[in-house]
Order: sequence, then C-alpha cells, then structure tokens
Amino acid sequence: MEAFMENVDLKRIFRRVDAYRSAMIKLQKDLTAIPAIGPKAGGEGEAKKAAFLKKFLAKNGFGRVEELRAPDKSVSCKYRPNLLALIEGKDTSRKIWVMTHLDIVPPGARNLWKTDPYKVAVKGGKLFGRGVEDNQQPLVSSIFAAKALLDLKIKPQNTLALLFVADEETGSKLGLSYLIKKNLFGKNDIIIVPDGGNPEGSMIEVAEKSIMWLKFITCGKQAHGSRPDLAKNAHRAAAHLLLRLDKLFHKKYNAKDPLFTPPESTFEPTKKEANVENINTIPGEDVFYFDCRVLPKYSVAKVLKLAKQTTSEIEKEFGLKVTIEPGQCQQAAPPTPADSEVVRLLAKAVKKVYRVNATAQGIGGGTVAAILRRAGYNAAVWARLDETAHQPNEYCKISNMVGDAKVLACIFSGAAAVRE
Repeated sequence: MEAFMENVDLKRIFRRVDAYRSAMIKLQKDLTAIPAIGPKAGGEGEAKKAAFLKKFLAKNGFGRVEELRAPDKSVSCKYRPNLLALIEGKDTSRKIWVMTHLDIVPPGARNLWKTDPYKVAVKGGKLFGRGVEDNQQPLVSSIFAAKALLDLKIKPQNTLALLFVADEETGSKLGLSYLIKKNLFGKNDIIIVPDGGNPEGSMIEVAEKSIMWLKFITCGKQAHGSRPDLAKNAHRAAAHLLLRLDKLFHKKYNAKDPLFTPPESTFEPTKKEANVENINTIPGEDVFYFDCRVLPKYSVAKVLKLAKQTTSEIEKEFGLKVTIEPGQCQQAAPPTPADSEVVRLLAKAVKKVYRVNATAQGIGGGTVAAILRRAGYNAAVWARLDETAHQPNEYCKISNMVGDAKVLACIFSGAAAVRE
C-alpha cells in the first residue's frame, strides 16, 4: 500500500475534526428534531430539514449550495429537495462525491423506544434517536470532514460535492433517480455512498444481488373440514408448491461467489397470509411469499420462468389455480470493480484511521448505489455502522461519526491518493 502523501498534515486535520465533536452532536440533535418522513410513510417530506441544513452550510463556509427540486404534488410544498454543496478543488476536472439522504423512516411503535425518537439522547458514547445512524451519522461526518479543510484553508485535491438527497427510503424516484438525469456525475468521478457498512468498517460494498419478491396465490375450493371430498385444499397445494420451489431454486441456482455474504443465492419463504379463521374449514385460498436474492450471474427472468413451470405442475396435480404476482424485481447492477480507484482510496483511508483492512464485498440487500452503477458510474458503499437502522432505539456511536469524518477528510485532502 502506498504511503500517505507527505505534504498533507493529517494530524492537524484530525485534531480539527476531533474539535468538532460537540458541534457534530449538536447538528445531530437539530436534524433529528426535524422529522423528514416521505408522504408514502405519512410525512411531509424533507423540505424543512433541507431548509435548515442549507442555512447551516451557508453559515459554516460552504459558499456554493444548490437546491435541486423534484416536483411532488403529494406534499404541501409541491417539491422534494435535493441539496448539493460544492467546494472547488485544485483539480476541477472531476469531483469527489459523498451522497447521503435526508429522509428517515417513521419510528414505529413508541412503546418500544426508551427515549423520544425525535429528541437525541446522549448516553454511553452513543446518540439515540430516529435517523441518527440512517443516514445522519455519515451526513454529519461528510459535512465536518469538508469543514475541517475549509477552516484550515486546505484546498481539496479534487472538487468536493456533498449531495443530500430526498426519497431514499421510498424508492429514490424523487431523489437520486431524478438527479441521475441531470448529468451531474462524470465517469471519472469518485462516488462514495455511506449508507451501509459493518461495525468494524471492514466492508466496502461494491456489488449487490438481484432482488425478486414473489407472491403466490393458490385458489381451490372451500369446504367443511369433514368433507375433503368436496374441497380443493388450497393450503395443502400451497405447502407442496412452497417446498418444491424451495428445493428447485437451491438445486438449480447453486453457484457460490465469495464476494458475497452469504456466497450463494438465497430463496426464503417469508410472509404467510391468513386463510380461514377456524380449524374445521378447508381453505379455498392460500397466499405465501418468497424473498429471492440471486447472484448476478443468474437472470431473474429465468428464476421467474422456473417458478411458473412449477406452479403449472401443482395446478395439474391438485386441480386448482395458482397465480404468481412478482413484487419488487431488479436484476443486479454491474458491480464496481474491486480494484477501482474509489475502493482503493477508501481502503487506504480506513486503514489510516481505524487500523482495519477494508475489502470489497457484495451484499444481498439493495442500496441506491445500484442506480449509479446501472448508469455506468463506479460507486462504493462504506461507513462504520452498528447497523441499528429502522430499529427502535436506533443509535450511532459518536466515535464512528468522528472517525468516519477523518476517513473522508483523508480522501478529500488527497492524503489517500492512489499513485499509479
């Protein structure tokens, strides 16, 4: 691994980041107090949070802050805000992007929270509140990493672009998918999406499995439990179908790829809807679901074809009808190469700050980085997270928030530059 550039005083930058600790906590408190929940989840969107953040950035030396509004009639202000803060670098031919999101998910059942989800509690080196980890920890880290360079009058190696997007939690149609059409990104840009990671900071996510959710509706004939001769038991047929699919999926799509954890495709029967309310009625309808996370080498269209062939067999065997309703269905985006510059930059910076060897890995979940990869941009997902997102009593470690700011500052300053 290359030595860090000698002309960058990292100790001085790190001391400055450490000095921001209280200010970072204060920003977390202010942001958490402004719930930014999308209309699909019963909220009014991100406008108030974006307005606050825009003023904060202006007061803290971020001279160029643009607001890119995606029209949305479902919220009272009629738009969803996306903010872009730019800091010109020595080399303006390309940008270093850090993309975080403004929106959060609802807190869920309040009785499961030990504190007010919209009022940050500080305890044991952690900040508790809805959104503090997802995605405010990296949002705050990115701001103060850039602020350290501004305050120390250190010009970044490349132009910095901090992007704060809307609508990440409910599909990104009015966030990144809207912005991707604006031609903001360059093919040689460095793009970091700190919206996933692990507690060690050792995972740099570069690939995702294909995702397909399948709903199976088995329709037979309802009858009294004592008269199966008059019925077509939808529940029994569904049970046979579920087990047969489970076996066939795993047998046919059995390749392993060590980039991913777990390394194989996964096919999990998950949700099961209620059929009849009483024991002595044979159900005429039964509904169950599969969550499929498929290695990129396989086509989800072929997985669906196998499912349809199998349901046809069950229909003939049991004399009833089975309908398949695909839900979310996305073929995996092309992976970011494990040896790409963004991966190497992150690995160097993580090693410097956390003394951890971070490596390129794949995941079964989905991130907005897939939108970038489908458009031909090499994006990497990284943050040091305890993975409490969407949970009651969500928290972030203050040490992670400060440490991740140092990682980003390494990259912003050019100290993690890769020498070819």
